[in-house]
Amino acid sequence: MPADPVTPDAVTAAAKGFADTVARIGNGELSFPLPGSGRTAERFAALRSVAETGLSTARLVEGHVDATAVLAELGAPPPGPGERWGVWAAEPPGEGLTAVRQGAGWVVSGLKQYCSGAHSCTHALVTARAGESRRLFAVEVAAEGCRPVEGTWSAVGMAGSDTPDVRFTDVPATAVGEPEAYVNRPGFWHGGIGVAACWYGGAVAVSRVLREAAARRADPHTDAHLGAVDVQLYTAATVLDRAAGEIDADPGDERGGARLRAMRVRAAVESVCRQVLDHVGRATGAGPLCHDAGHARTVADLNVYIRQHHAERDLAGLGAFLARPEARR
Repeated sequence: MPADPVTPDAVTAAAKGFADTVARIGNGELSFPLPGSGRTAERFAALRSVAETGLSTARLVEGHVDATAVLAELGAPPPGPGERWGVWAAEPPGEGLTAVRQGAGWVVSGLKQYCSGAHSCTHALVTARAGESRRLFAVEVAAEGCRPVEGTWSAVGMAGSDTPDVRFTDVPATAVGEPEAYVNRPGFWHGGIGVAACWYGGAVAVSRVLREAAARRADPHTDAHLGAVDVQLYTAATVLDRAAGEIDADPGDERGGARLRAMRVRAAVESVCRQVLDHVGRATGAGPLCHDAGHARTVADLNVYIRQHHAERDLAGLGAFLARPEARR
């Protein structure tokens, strides 16, 4: 019988990297400035750096620093010492979560899919249906009634991100912000670009074997692929730097450009990642994929991670947005 692709070693390594990184944030060794703080480029660079080291760890770290930003933007207390937060806000078709009042507070029940860090987060921000609206709630992952559904994350790529479904049964929850505040705040779109910064870091990591191959031997075909990859990576870096500057110039989205910016940047960086994966694979062949476990893992991880961009569905959304009369002004 084939081995389970979600190996305990992969989950353990990513969880350790997650805990170590959050500890370094807590003691001031690492900084992830808030989006729109005037230092958004530093935030994106920090996310890229973590992603270059390991994409599963980066997925968990990005969730924690995104939760930190969400809490700040919605007027809630920041994560406490030793806490590791996730943002479990995916809304695919299915059961989802429902929130109901219980006494002075709330409880949430149902099934939440794609819960990264289900076994390593201490807290999570979750979206749930409350009456006719969608709200954001903070929960303690160790609470009775909050249980990962084992066997629901069978990925080879991003195996270490530990992203199973989680079953909630009357889990105490604290409302964060007003109804629909999570998606209506400008930071929702700023955060989406932070994810693209992680993708970019993964593409840089994938490109290393091509740079090493070009340095070992003079070959015009290898050099051509390396040149193409360099152009793509430079493009992604430039797009992210420009986006960071625009966010800092208008953190509250007074000009109304946050959504369009995020859609464009995510599409651009996803395209870069796909092209880097293609060029590196064509230039280096099967060798690194078969004999370099670190490279093979990064390739598998990046292929899964960039699927947070929904390909033509998201491009159609961008096109439909641009076709609106107000977008043509």
